[in-house]
Amino acid sequence: MTNTILVNLSNRHIHLNDEDVATLFGHGHTLTVKADLLQPGQFAAEEVVTICCGDKSIERVRVVGPTRPVTQCEILTGDLYRLGLTSDDVPVRLSGDIEGSTGFEIIGPAGSVKKEKGLIIAQRHIHINPKDAEARDLQNKQVVSITSDTPLKRATYHDVVVRVQEGAELECHIDTEEGNAAGIANGDLVEIKV
Repeated sequence: MTNTILVNLSNRHIHLNDEDVATLFGHGHTLTVKADLLQPGQFAAEEVVTICCGDKSIERVRVVGPTRPVTQCEILTGDLYRLGLTSDDVPVRLSGDIEGSTGFEIIGPAGSVKKEKGLIIAQRHIHINPKDAEARDLQNKQVVSITSDTPLKRATYHDVVVRVQEGAELECHIDTEEGNAAGIANGDLVEIKV
């Protein structure tokens, strides 16, 4: 079996819990689907917020639904400067791993909320279901590399974490900065190197 995999680029975005949705958008508000994402049940929402660190902010940060148990925001490395932060301030983490991460403020049309943690830079990762993982001889939390050979340039990215999850669609996520640097676009194929 070939070890090529579809890659999609992830821009800065935020995941919200139910309580924060109510605070930011109003009691009883539910997130509105703008576009479905490849992973089942996941969607880019119509809603956007502003995130702040001190007096620095980034507007129009897209909410990704559905709601989650814990609020977190995934930013790009280039956003550090915009927020007055350094690479020592914001850890590179898998989604959901926010212990010891940076605090920030979220501003919505109906209110604001301060979070003591939850600001991270997303770790490159691969979504894969158990059947596809077995066929490719990949294990959950295994760290691999991916290579691309686009018309613009060849590139290899290391430290890509395999996330084996029931019902997952086979997909690699890197952020938009990484994709742009290597000439990789949504829907391109990359090769997994173990």
